[in-house]
Amino acid sequence: MNAETDGHTRPVSVAGETRVLVIDDEAPIRLLCRVNLEAEGIHVLEAADGTTGLDLARNEQPDVVLLDVMMPRLDGWRVAEELLLDDRTSEIPIIFLTARAEFRDRARGLDIGGIDYVTKPFNPLDLAPLVRELLDRIDRGERDELRGEKLAELRSLMQTE
Repeated sequence: MNAETDGHTRPVSVAGETRVLVIDDEAPIRLLCRVNLEAEGIHVLEAADGTTGLDLARNEQPDVVLLDVMMPRLDGWRVAEELLLDDRTSEIPIIFLTARAEFRDRARGLDIGGIDYVTKPFNPLDLAPLVRELLDRIDRGERDELRGEKLAELRSLMQTE
């Protein structure tokens, strides 16, 4: 499937279908994401490791990447850095989807350039609305504001702890 640009900064699929790439080494998590996203009409691509995920992102140009942090060999931090350094993938929003819930991990994900950070366990029914809201806001030019809100949420949580 080829991608075109929508006049903003992110690629969109030619058919207009939202496409999400799930990069996670745990097959049950990929399945959970696939079933719930596809039930909402979102096309899902899957990668079981970081290297395959990078290749898929570069070749398929998904609208969003759901990215696990803890993976063997090439972890999610390095995958995100590679995606953001590559002109072909630098504008694809990254949502970290991981069991690493510590403040420093969440801050690192946002500092690297992630747009959001979802901790496992998570409610899979929340994924499609999250993806759609994120893409709507990016289409309205609110990418920086969205990241700023996530950083403010993190700061607020740190102060209450």
